[in-house]
Amino acid sequence: MEPIIQIENVHKHFGEVHALRGVSLDVYMGEVVVIIGPSGSGKSTLLRCINRLEEYDDGSIVVDSILLDSAQDINTVRQEIGMVFQSFNLFDHLTVMGNLVLAQRVVRKRSNDEAQKVAFDLLGKVGIPDKANAYPIQLSGGQQQRVAIARALAMHPKIMLFDEPTSALDPEMIKEVLDVMLALANDGMTMVVVSHEMGFARAAAKRIILMDEGQIVEEATPDKLFTSSSNKRTQQFLSKVLQQ
Repeated sequence: MEPIIQIENVHKHFGEVHALRGVSLDVYMGEVVVIIGPSGSGKSTLLRCINRLEEYDDGSIVVDSILLDSAQDINTVRQEIGMVFQSFNLFDHLTVMGNLVLAQRVVRKRSNDEAQKVAFDLLGKVGIPDKANAYPIQLSGGQQQRVAIARALAMHPKIMLFDEPTSALDPEMIKEVLDVMLALANDGMTMVVVSHEMGFARAAAKRIILMDEGQIVEEATPDKLFTSSSNKRTQQFLSKVLQQ
């Protein structure tokens, strides 16, 4: 089976900072890959390169058999990728329903009735069907992030990217978002997740990628990484994060 995401020898510089140093990674359909590592290790940069929110300097990325080498190809790929960020990025002047319907109407060209049906179904899936007519300011952080997930899912993407989706949430709100993500993983959604939530990584990931200084240090199943890794850098990182 061909990978749905193929990353080969990707490099990225921010001025003098070599943020990605020859990263290669394949992701397969239906797979959940969680990327962990210390701050500044290149995790979010790698994720953003997958849909060219960041331009990489060298190497190649192929998504769903499309090489990201032209604006037309990038826009085609972006229609098949949902992305959820640390910040919720909802339109404050629109209701929850308005946020979920807008891109469906503009990008997918769905009728208003069809878009609203998709939106209602997804609000039920993320556990907030009663918030359709609320505005973002009326929602908790956890509820806003669940709306952001529903909005991404409304486009029926083949791939979901999550960039530390719980990092801006209060601790009591984290679980409700992780529960939604875990349900997506169990439904077979292809997901690449940058996260500090080790419990989620252990429960949902098929593979965990540890990055440090712009490189992949280790790639392993959750069981191997957490219980029997022989990599010294992995052991050092986990000894710190698992004590928190």
